[in-house]
Amino acid sequence: MDKKIERILPRVQKPARYVGGEYNAVMKDKTQVDTRVAFCFPDTYEIGMSNLGMRILYGVMNNMDGVWCERCFAPWGDMEEEMRKANIPLYALESFDPIRDFDIIAFSVGYEMAFPAILNMLDLAGLPIRSEDRPSLTPLVIAGGTAMYNSEPMADFIDLISLGEGEEVTVEILSLYRKAKREGWDKHRFLCEASHLDGVYVPSLYDVSYNEDGTVKAITPKDGAPAKVTKRIMRNMDEAYYPSKTIVPSTEIVQDRTSLELFRGCIRGCRFCQAGYVYRPVRNRSKDLLVQYAKEAIEDSGYQDMTLSSLSTSDYPQLVELCDELEPFCEQKHLNLSLPSLRADNFSMALMERLQKGRKTGLTFAPEAGTQRLRDAINKNVTEEDLLASCRRAFAGGYNAVKLYFMLGLPTETDEDVLGIADVAAHVMHAWRESAVNKNRGVRITVSTSWFVPKPHTAFQWEPQISIEEYERRVKLLREAMTTKTVTYNWHPSPTSFMEAVLAVGDRRLCKVMETAFRKGAKLDAWEDYFSLDRWMESFEECGLDPHFYANRKRAKDEIMPWSMISSGVTESYLWREHEKAFEGVTTPDCRTHCNGCGANLLVGGKCDV
Repeated sequence: MDKKIERILPRVQKPARYVGGEYNAVMKDKTQVDTRVAFCFPDTYEIGMSNLGMRILYGVMNNMDGVWCERCFAPWGDMEEEMRKANIPLYALESFDPIRDFDIIAFSVGYEMAFPAILNMLDLAGLPIRSEDRPSLTPLVIAGGTAMYNSEPMADFIDLISLGEGEEVTVEILSLYRKAKREGWDKHRFLCEASHLDGVYVPSLYDVSYNEDGTVKAITPKDGAPAKVTKRIMRNMDEAYYPSKTIVPSTEIVQDRTSLELFRGCIRGCRFCQAGYVYRPVRNRSKDLLVQYAKEAIEDSGYQDMTLSSLSTSDYPQLVELCDELEPFCEQKHLNLSLPSLRADNFSMALMERLQKGRKTGLTFAPEAGTQRLRDAINKNVTEEDLLASCRRAFAGGYNAVKLYFMLGLPTETDEDVLGIADVAAHVMHAWRESAVNKNRGVRITVSTSWFVPKPHTAFQWEPQISIEEYERRVKLLREAMTTKTVTYNWHPSPTSFMEAVLAVGDRRLCKVMETAFRKGAKLDAWEDYFSLDRWMESFEECGLDPHFYANRKRAKDEIMPWSMISSGVTESYLWREHEKAFEGVTTPDCRTHCNGCGANLLVGGKCDV
């Protein structure tokens, strides 16, 4: 470690974030490496190290001969201040080398509010933030992750976008880069060639024009770039890399446990959920392979907790059988098994009995809306009786804590729907009184609401977000209706969700706003400690743009979206059908009931009734 780094560590919070040296971190001989990748996560160590996708791609890249992938995270403000004072550039945790000296700087971006952190990390590395000001092939700045399905607000800063799941396309990008480096290509030639890889979007190879009303007029590819870029996925999950031998952090992280990925995709089709659309179609891992991975990962890491994870874990077809096979191993290792993302309509007694063998940490359900009318509109396909029946089973089985997640501001929501959330909480309380085996322990019911954010590639991408004032009115309405002392109500602060909506549906004109906000101090804006709405509003005003044009405007069916050159595999016509059905209050059955013709099955060579 550099002596200058050692000297500043005693002056910062949580210095273990910045020292590396963890068990299973990959070290390589630099003389045997021709390509170095700085794999960057635009948030703190604790958040980034909890990201399973980052662990997967770290392993994939380091399995390539001649490639060394190292990690880099956004420093907290105290560390950044000390680094800038000591003239220490942003460095990678394995070698402590400055990331500006690496061949590729790759960002994993799952959240729009992490955009400013990317600019800050590039600046802290001593690099120009704009792609055009980095004319050389090296370092190449690339990005992937869910937030990149609309990467236009970052189009001026990122050289290349990897869309979808990265196990295969990352290898292809690195292989092409190594060829370009060997043969002395310039950056433009490399980007043109890379644009021909499936799943690769190069923002600089597209010209965007605008109508007088500010909407997108045309998106024109150039230099041979494709008119439409479709995401990449792993067709066979049994062939997808799983990091059973993975880094064990030296300090506590948010998800400090083994995470076992059961499947990708979601059968449900909630109309607000970006992940539910962009990760289609559903692809399961085999039960036997999951058991093998679980044992290998626990044996190697020594963790005492394991999460069975996916977008909707209880939809895994062999979940009970998987838990049964893991049970003897869990008992032997004193291992706690947890299942997040449970659905209220399929939480069975058999599943509860298996969860009971570990410690009862409480259950979490997400009804999303307070009335059946609104749940039908968003296609949640869960009834209140489903929820109450699951709660009764849990309370009868000894649980005394339930968390309930809802959204405020969903399309078509009325005050009746808002007040329905309080009714649901009261009914859950009544279910506890009816069913609890030990009423002396009391019950903890936590209701949390977030603010609906319209996301690209969803059925609600045409819908506006309600205003800040209206959101806060609905929060107040619900808060005053929550009269039961045993119910705790938490709500998400409004300013960050407003800016998230702006960035989620923004076009590339927001790049100048992004840079202006960064120059004014925007960096870790995913954190309330750093976020300032005033700073963003000032930046919009200076740039002559209106954030409400992006967040609070209903879009026409035929409007060209800023992300129209990108396809998740789900057709626009399907999204519009789902949009119309939402306003008709008509539900769509899940994908296992029958194919609804979204188009995603074509990605795996299947048939789709599009």
